[in-house]
Amino acid sequence: MSQFAYIRVSTKEQSIDRQILALEPYGIPRKNVFCDHQSGKDFKRPAYQRLLKRLRSDDLLIIKSIDRLGRNYNEILEQWQYITKKIGADILVLDMSLLDTRDREGDLTGTLIADLVLQILAYVAQTERDYIRQRQAEGIAAAKAKGKKLGRIPIEMPEGFEKMCRACKEGRMTTREAAERLGVSHTTFYRRWKRYLDEM
Repeated sequence: MSQFAYIRVSTKEQSIDRQILALEPYGIPRKNVFCDHQSGKDFKRPAYQRLLKRLRSDDLLIIKSIDRLGRNYNEILEQWQYITKKIGADILVLDMSLLDTRDREGDLTGTLIADLVLQILAYVAQTERDYIRQRQAEGIAAAKAKGKKLGRIPIEMPEGFEKMCRACKEGRMTTREAAERLGVSHTTFYRRWKRYLDEM
């Protein structure tokens, strides 16, 4: 049996010291410590993929906290099952002792409890995401009912905007030339010009 560790931070500017310190008591060889400086939104991470290729049955993977493994709980469930069931390795999450798939007293208690806890975490995370979306939808509906305009505040167009619009409509100037003269981006001018034409 070999021990491995996985460390992740979102950017190269973030420190991995806290995770390294938590792993020190386990004496994991440096070659068995895999680190990604990348978002946890998915598992397309180079160090993590190399780790999967090294893991074997009865190996132990140690991580500081479950969010170091990833942020997408549906994918965490898939990866957890892949590591513990298909590869046959164990996982220990230091910040949550219940997330430990190692057998306790020779039975499957460790794996069973860890799987249940992970399922609950995934359910809570998914429920919270749904709740946030529901609150956002309710907030938008309430704001619309009060007559509030949502979205970005329109950019105030410089003086001479209508004159430029007429020139473009009459073919005396291109929309790109008009945008340049007004000092705004072509996209902004064109969008506002189309709205101007619709309102004429």
